[in-house]
Amino acid sequence: MTSVARFVFLFIAALLISACATNKGDEEVLAEETYYENARDAMRSGNFNEAETNLDALETYYPFGRYAEQAQLDLIYARYQNLDLEGARAAADRFLRLNPQSEHADYALYMRGLASYNLDIGLAARYLPIDVEARDPGEQRQAFRDFSDLLDRYPASKYAPDARQRMIAIRNRLANLELLAAEYYISREAYLAANTRARYLIENYPSTPPVEDALIILAETFRFLDLKKGASDAVAMLRENFPNSDAFNENGDFEPDILEREDRSLASVVTFGLIGDE
Repeated sequence: MTSVARFVFLFIAALLISACATNKGDEEVLAEETYYENARDAMRSGNFNEAETNLDALETYYPFGRYAEQAQLDLIYARYQNLDLEGARAAADRFLRLNPQSEHADYALYMRGLASYNLDIGLAARYLPIDVEARDPGEQRQAFRDFSDLLDRYPASKYAPDARQRMIAIRNRLANLELLAAEYYISREAYLAANTRARYLIENYPSTPPVEDALIILAETFRFLDLKKGASDAVAMLRENFPNSDAFNENGDFEPDILEREDRSLASVVTFGLIGDE
């Protein structure tokens, strides 16, 4: 390339860069109320992408305007509706940091918990037959802390009843995960590990539905490990809390079949393998 051609090329490039910069700098800034009304209209029509665009512009150009606090709240909601759960949580954190004494802080806490509550489920579980109980707990513990914080700080909040119910659901889910782990260890004949997970479930989630199964696993694994006192205590606790448990036969004797059932299952797998090898 000749020096003249090089000069022309650089000159044109400079003009293009300058034009881009000028266009960006000349972008029309709307009135504060216009951004706010555009965002509200977009949310009413379900166009949350458009709502986000206007709310972001409102925060950019009028960070201390009269609509600033409401715009920050609306941004939490718009991002949540757009399934941008991490963005919704970040917006809630920002709102709480900038407006710690706001009368709407309970809403921000609730939405932060709600975003965390759904974050580990993700888009796939919304459209595919994924067993949510079998998933890694992920953000559930964070959601539990957010909802707990809401109840501690704003017990009379209109969001408190739903937060309380979600906390119960989270505890049940975490307890079910411990039960699944215990059952997995039984399938691997790792009875000491199964016993440990069952004990953890009983101690940390004592009022959840899986406790009955955990007590049965505890008693049966204690028996297998020849720890008679532990087995006796577990059976007594089961009898006291679940007198109608299927683990008791018609005479009231503890007669579980978890380990026997697992042995039969393993035997059928072995038998199938032998038949398939013929």
